[in-house]
Amino acid sequence: MTDDHADLDAALEAVFTAARAHLAAVKAADGRVDDETVWQAYVALSNASYDYDGLLLDVFDEVTPWNVPSPADGERQFGVEPDGLAEDAGDPYPQVVSVRQRRDYQVPSVTALLAAADQARAGVPGDERDDQSDAPITTVGEAVLELLQAGDGSLAALDIPELEPLDGIVTVAEVGTPLDLDAYDDSDGNGPYQLDEQDRLVGRLDEHPYGHGEPFDVDDDGRDEDADDTDEDEPEPVAGAAGGSERDAGR
Repeated sequence: MTDDHADLDAALEAVFTAARAHLAAVKAADGRVDDETVWQAYVALSNASYDYDGLLLDVFDEVTPWNVPSPADGERQFGVEPDGLAEDAGDPYPQVVSVRQRRDYQVPSVTALLAAADQARAGVPGDERDDQSDAPITTVGEAVLELLQAGDGSLAALDIPELEPLDGIVTVAEVGTPLDLDAYDDSDGNGPYQLDEQDRLVGRLDEHPYGHGEPFDVDDDGRDEDADDTDEDEPEPVAGAAGGSERDAGR
């Protein structure tokens, strides 16, 4: 008997053994749904069948009537990673990534911005307003906050003619622990954005504004023609500008 024949016999015996173990697990579960022992026995039987089928093909160019997936494909199909870890078992090395954005705006007309904020407030149902929503809006900061609250905190809510965007930045950092809002007073607007000593700033993306509805000027190779220009044409902040504040993604 050749080595190939011996390997085939051993592979077939492994199928018999796995099949008996699977049947025993099924009997023991007695119809119990999602039984872990049945699942493990099923995986073992599938893998043994796959190995025998592949070896039979290699040695004799013959196949079995079984259509079984490879161990890796089968485990992925049923929610198990190839290394045997279930997807819900969790990564043994989890990480937290902090994405923070700041955008500054110039206010051409304070009166127009206050009117826009009043209009945004009027569109918010009464049962969704906070306790101070009946107080009059008198400053640009209160107006911007009102617009953000009406837009569920999204900066897209500030994409209005009454605000002209200035420069902005987006930073990405790897942090040791996620943001804990309860650790900071409501009046602390700086603490939640400070990186700890063990945190690592990965990179910073600079954003430069374009006028509302103004198309990007793109050259033949698809790059922004102004990408390498200096910022001398960028508008400078003026007195009365609303200072944007950093925020964590999802806040």
